[in-house]
Parts: sequence; C-alpha cells; structure tokens
Amino acid sequence: MPREIISTDKAPAAIGTYSQAVKTGKTVYLSGQIPLVPETMEFVSEEVEQQIHQVFKNLTAVAEAAGGSLNDIAKLNIFLTDLSCFPIVNEVMAQYFEAPYPARAAIGVKELPKGAQVEMDGVMELG
Repeated sequence: MPREIISTDKAPAAIGTYSQAVKTGKTVYLSGQIPLVPETMEFVSEEVEQQIHQVFKNLTAVAEAAGGSLNDIAKLNIFLTDLSCFPIVNEVMAQYFEAPYPARAAIGVKELPKGAQVEMDGVMELG
C-alpha cells in the first residue's frame, strides 16, 4: 500500500529524519509532537500546562493536514518527564477531545527532545 507523507507549516517542522505524519490507507501515524511554536521553533512556555496545550495544538494541525481531527485519534501516547503532571493532561485533554476518548498510554520518561516536559504521538483512523 502506498504511503502519503503529511506535512504542514502549522506544526513544528521535523527536527530529525522523520515526517510529521504518514498516511497508509485510512490510517495516519502521527509523529511525536513537543511544545514548539511552529513559527519560532521555540517552546511556548516553561509551564507544563502551556506545553500540554501547545502539543495538542500541534497534533491538531497535523491531524487536520491529514484530513482528520483529534477525535479521529484511536490511540494516543503521552510521554511525561513528571508523571505527577498527569492530572493536568486530563484537564487539558478534555478541552480538545470529545467522548468517546481514544485509547491512551501515559509513560514517564527521563527526558524528551530539547528538554520538553511532554511529548505525544498517536494513530488516527479516518472515516
């Protein structure tokens, strides 16, 4: 099955050897997003809540470029350098998703690219 590379300037440019997303059939694999502002490629803030918002904004931009929305995400992976921030993730996530929510994992990690506090990736299924 052919692959379609998804790219948008409304999300941060890839900072390595990867694509923002890859679409195969109706499935879209969203690469990890960290809280970079696309226009500046700098962190939105050092505050974790603002970083979480920016990651969801970045994921939204890539999802829309692929022809979908966050609500098309079937599986969401959340990586946090401090798992005690997970309640904040839940509060912010409720502002971007509608029920039924995607399957999800939250993983505590030692560090993330560029010193981010949060990174998320996902798998999206288009209707």
